[in-house]
Amino acid sequence: MNEPMKKQMALFFPFWEGLSSQWQEQLAGNASIRHYPKGSVIHQGRQDCLGILLILSGQIRAYINTEEGRELTLYRLFDGDICLFTASCVFNSIQFDIFVTPVQDVSVIHIPADVYRSCLEENARAALYTNELMASRFSEVMWVLEQVLSKKLDERLAALLLEEEYLSGSTDLALTHEQIANHLGSAREVISRMLKYFQSEGLVRLSRGHVHLTDLAGLTALAAEK
Repeated sequence: MNEPMKKQMALFFPFWEGLSSQWQEQLAGNASIRHYPKGSVIHQGRQDCLGILLILSGQIRAYINTEEGRELTLYRLFDGDICLFTASCVFNSIQFDIFVTPVQDVSVIHIPADVYRSCLEENARAALYTNELMASRFSEVMWVLEQVLSKKLDERLAALLLEEEYLSGSTDLALTHEQIANHLGSAREVISRMLKYFQSEGLVRLSRGHVHLTDLAGLTALAAEK
């Protein structure tokens, strides 16, 4: 009965074939497909222990709230990625609040936190892979924080615009100034001034709800400045 779910899980978990048939049945039998619309709230910090999410389609964003009350994007996850921070109670190393929201409508496989915890306790390969994946996520978080501390806002803004261009495959970005500010942990007014400066330099062209990239080479050079 759970064969379709087992096949999907095998695509996410490299340790899947090493699990016993009982554990494969346990994970697949407790999993469910969930859908979250763009802009909804999936996870709200340490007190919210939803479970492991395997992303089938869409894009989600993990962020923290700064002391100034602004959002700062830590990383984004896409089709085929695994979201661990939504099962914060499973990992003692998570001592700060991470929030997760869909950037696009998203479909996921949800595995309850208690089921996955039991799997890790009884399967060394699953625990090793999960620890490696968590370490990778923490490396991404530390990279973002290093960028915040060491790079100027104009360089980080240029890098974000180039990343959005790569992800969307278009130089016409459907982004508001508020959305950009949330990614970078800045104020909307500051981002608006910076974008207007970029426009005066011929790097972008602004219109309502859109940023049109007009000089990719110039943005690349700015993002690479040290």
